[in-house]
Amino acid sequence: MSAMADFQQDGADTGTLRFTGDLSLAKIGNLPDRLEAIDAASVKRVDLSGVDRIDTIGAWVVHRFAARNDATIEGLDENDQALFDQVVASDQPIAARPVKVGALSRVVGEIGDAVVLSGKTMLGLLGFLGATTIAFGSVIRHPHRFRFNAVVQRFEVVGVAALGIVGLMSFLIGMVIAQQGAVQLRQFGAEVFTINLVGRLTIRELGLLMTAIMVAGRSGSAFAAQLGTMKLTEEIDAMRTIGVSPMEALVLPRVLAAIVMMPLLGFYASIIAIIGGGLLCWVQLGIPPVTFIARIREVVPITDLYISLIKAPVFGAIIAIAGCFQGMQVESDAEQVGLRTTSAVVQGIFLVIVLDAFFAVFFTWLGWD
Repeated sequence: MSAMADFQQDGADTGTLRFTGDLSLAKIGNLPDRLEAIDAASVKRVDLSGVDRIDTIGAWVVHRFAARNDATIEGLDENDQALFDQVVASDQPIAARPVKVGALSRVVGEIGDAVVLSGKTMLGLLGFLGATTIAFGSVIRHPHRFRFNAVVQRFEVVGVAALGIVGLMSFLIGMVIAQQGAVQLRQFGAEVFTINLVGRLTIRELGLLMTAIMVAGRSGSAFAAQLGTMKLTEEIDAMRTIGVSPMEALVLPRVLAAIVMMPLLGFYASIIAIIGGGLLCWVQLGIPPVTFIARIREVVPITDLYISLIKAPVFGAIIAIAGCFQGMQVESDAEQVGLRTTSAVVQGIFLVIVLDAFFAVFFTWLGWD
């Protein structure tokens, strides 16, 4: 059992104060009052080598005493020194009221914080992409570690279960494009070019882009919420403990499912949008379906389909990686799950639009316009 906290002074000439016993709340007793009675100016060195144990209360008492006359503190081992350093670092004045910051400084500070956070997030996404690529290479080298059932299950969640909502959205978008295009082109007596507008816009751009936005909001958020909950309940840590790689077991199936299903969903959405536009052209403009289809075949080059099929896997990979990355960043509390899920959707949609703009410029440069 540890002795009560005590101290002794070697003498005024040496200026050393030696502490002994247990410097913890339970054993500190009246030590603070006794220290107050000492002439702090005569103490130049505090020796804690004889202390059996020290906690934050004891460290604070010693620090407050030593700070009165800038006495040096010695004799702590590595662990106790780390505790003492934290107590010293906490000895900071606290403002009764927050410092008033001007509107301009606050706006500039928030912009700076947003820029720094965006930079860190982009670096994190690049690192996560590299980790996913390494996991994919590891699975290729060891095919028995490939989780086929998990990938097929993700196929159903990302692709099959989304057919209804993607189809309805695409059908309505096709009708809206045809209706608005017909209204504007009627001013020039060129309603027939509504077919060109519907065909090229849906196959080249909007069919895939709206599908990617829908998948980001539907599947990207689900990936972030699922992995975030698993991270919060320490299931991912348990997987690492038993030797299972979370990248291979959780992230890779989701990324592969998004990459494979996005071209299929994008093509499906384009076809449904063309059907919606064709139906409206038939009803409002009197263009029969046979004429509509024949015109589509004439005005839509095959390169538009190639462009859509090239962009689709990239969009799928970006959405899945953003969702999984944000899910793996969840820490501390359940509120993080909601925040990271929101970030996954926003980042996924933002990156899809940025890449779509890049692809538009790139393919125009190639001459596929």
